[in-house]
Amino acid sequence: MGLIGFWHSKGWCMQGDCMNSMEKIGLQVPAILLPKQHVDMTRWSVVACDQYTSEKPYWKSLDTLVGDAPSTLRLILPEVYLEEDDIQERILQTQNKMKEYLEADIFTEHNGFLLLERQLPSGGSEDTCPARYGLMVALDLEQYDYSPGSQSLIRATEGTILDRLPPRMNIRRGAPLELPHILVLIDDPHMTVIEPFAAIKQHLSRLYDFDLNKNGGHISGYLLDQPIHQQQVAHALGELASPDSFYAKYPVEPDFHKVLLYAMGDGNHSLATAKAIWEELKPTVGMQHPARYALVEIENIHSPALTFEAIHRLVSEPHTNFLTAFQSFTPHTQTPSKTYESLIEYVKRETPDNRQRFGFLSNHEYMGIEIQEPTKNLAVGTLQDFLDQWKEQGGFDSIDYIHGDDVLDKLAQKSGNLGFYLPAMKKSELFTTVILDGALPRKTFSMGEAHEKRYYLECRKLF
Repeated sequence: MGLIGFWHSKGWCMQGDCMNSMEKIGLQVPAILLPKQHVDMTRWSVVACDQYTSEKPYWKSLDTLVGDAPSTLRLILPEVYLEEDDIQERILQTQNKMKEYLEADIFTEHNGFLLLERQLPSGGSEDTCPARYGLMVALDLEQYDYSPGSQSLIRATEGTILDRLPPRMNIRRGAPLELPHILVLIDDPHMTVIEPFAAIKQHLSRLYDFDLNKNGGHISGYLLDQPIHQQQVAHALGELASPDSFYAKYPVEPDFHKVLLYAMGDGNHSLATAKAIWEELKPTVGMQHPARYALVEIENIHSPALTFEAIHRLVSEPHTNFLTAFQSFTPHTQTPSKTYESLIEYVKRETPDNRQRFGFLSNHEYMGIEIQEPTKNLAVGTLQDFLDQWKEQGGFDSIDYIHGDDVLDKLAQKSGNLGFYLPAMKKSELFTTVILDGALPRKTFSMGEAHEKRYYLECRKLF
């Protein structure tokens, strides 16, 4: 076989060299499975399993919409059902449905990266929202470490809750397919990795183009199966991961801070699950096995279409008064608000140095909280410190993490619930904070609201 090369600023890159460079940056060209043309893609593709975790009606209506059609809904376990008594039966059903779909030959395999174009709903605005572009690739789990203080090339951006892994591992263990809802971020200010392909999408092979259900917008996928395109991706990512580039961008000490190329955006616990299962398998299957890799979508944190949303907290069945308990935890001031809208405005307002704000809501009571002596760098961290302590002291029964301002208000008005509204962090803070301070407090940010999350669509064989 002849060598294939392409020119870049440092000379010719031969195919073998680029294969080695892919390994160094934890990258692999995946074999992606997509449904054949007879499958209704709008019913096939559904939102990530970790959304609408307090809203069973959403998932029931989706079940009705899908009906008997082939759908990724049958290949996942929505987390709203994780506490159900029939959890083991549900897990078995998802794995059996994977085998059924494979045996029914409904998939076509495509070898290559995928350029993804997601047009999100404009929300009624006259201005069209910019398209959000991503790149579907496989990442090497050998380059990922979710433990605190990790210096791996692929890094968690929030603390991994080990207790949340076992049910996810039970689903993946023995599953013949993986379906990604994982979004991984790169810090590419000059837009060298993804955006060049968006500019030439009309010259690429389009594999799908359809409307997502439940207000998810529109999505298109373009195949990058040419070696020159794959090599271009590898080279651009390699440049971002070069020590010269990395240490010029971040003022850190090389002896203490290693290169961070991929930062988790969404799906941290899903990638951690894939890693845990790979560590289980590795001693018996060897290093050349599909489970060593995970299918993910890469997005550029500098994309104007990428927004960070706060993830709010919802506490159920409090046993003691929150305002009294929080006053004992840290000094703060309380400012009542007449409406939810005025509470949000208060929280988003600029605060004096070294102070933080969040909102408290319950049964039509709205209270702005300004923390005078924060325990963490972000309001979400200070509040989470308190909630962890409060729960340990028997202050409440359970906590949920809520995407969406309207959803929080709706749930907080129900008897026995308390809501906590949090401000969103700035995108520009993410990479520097993770490099310098390690993982953020769990559930610090979300990339968009629930209906804007990644929808399951592509699959990959695990064995």
